[in-house]
Amino acid sequence: MRLIVAGSPAAAVPTLTALAATEHEIVRVITRPATPQGRKRVLTPTPVAVEAERLDLPVITARRLSEIGHELLTLTVDLGVIVAFGALVREPLLSWPRLGWINLHFSLLPRWRGAAPVQHAVIAGDAQTGATVFQLTEGLDEGDWYARLTTPIGAHRTAGSLLDELSRSGADLVREVVDSLAAGTAVAQRQQGAVTVAPKLGRDDAALRWTEPAEAVHARLRGVTPEPGAFTLWGDQAIKVLEAAIARDAAALPAGTVRREGGRVLVGTATQPLELLRVQPAGKPAMAAADWARGLPADRDPVFS
Repeated sequence: MRLIVAGSPAAAVPTLTALAATEHEIVRVITRPATPQGRKRVLTPTPVAVEAERLDLPVITARRLSEIGHELLTLTVDLGVIVAFGALVREPLLSWPRLGWINLHFSLLPRWRGAAPVQHAVIAGDAQTGATVFQLTEGLDEGDWYARLTTPIGAHRTAGSLLDELSRSGADLVREVVDSLAAGTAVAQRQQGAVTVAPKLGRDDAALRWTEPAEAVHARLRGVTPEPGAFTLWGDQAIKVLEAAIARDAAALPAGTVRREGGRVLVGTATQPLELLRVQPAGKPAMAAADWARGLPADRDPVFS
């Protein structure tokens, strides 16, 4: 088939790579424009754009598909494949490919429809997550699904590590669905179950809430790692919390209270303390929490808010 592939972040790269290795023809790759990155604000193309160039595939950049609709409608395409492009597909482009569009979504739809499904699944304490390939419709992640896979979340994995795994296993799932659509054997099923929504996370979502139970604080930390990145406030300073573990063997502490015990740095929650392992104070590099704690007052226990 003649395919159009739309995506932007690293999570979309394995799907592009997998489809480029098939007998199907990728007519165009659509991705978002280059953006300034890093302290020096260097204009940087998306990971999908970089991979498309490596594969010698033609690329179109756009913030919205409607910006390039006239150009796209001149092409003959059998199927559109979209993975984390970052914009909705509207008519007439939605029904422009002969078989419409399929979308790789990193959740077990209809649970966690929206922009940040893996992050919300981890924060909510879900036992498992997964990936679903479904038919794109005008509604938000509402279309019938062709294939899915599941993976356990576990007690220690971050949203970043899960998304990396799902982007690779999900690419194989997309390839299988594309092949079945080409062969005319694909069968779609309606989504069933309770609908939950996973909007994009902001800074407020990344703030650790020490008055919650340890499991909830730890789940939030893992769910916002690496983006937008967990943090807490010490006075007026924001401290990023990069890694922590539930200290099940430690005595309870008042919520937010920081205490050094035998080389460990503990923070109180509503239940067991959390042990800080790696942090990044404002304006400084990441460091072991024990190294950061050497600068704390010796005569009192600081308190995070």
